[in-house]
Amino acid sequence: MMNKAYKFRIYPNQAQAILINKTIGCSRFVFNH
Repeated sequence: MMNKAYKFRIYPNQAQAILINKTIGCSRFVFNH
């Protein structure tokens, strides 16, 4: 659910998408551990 919301909000901007990608990666890491 959170991932979808983030993707939707970052879809419009590409530069922001990259930044969000990094944030999502960190979030995924925390969730995985």
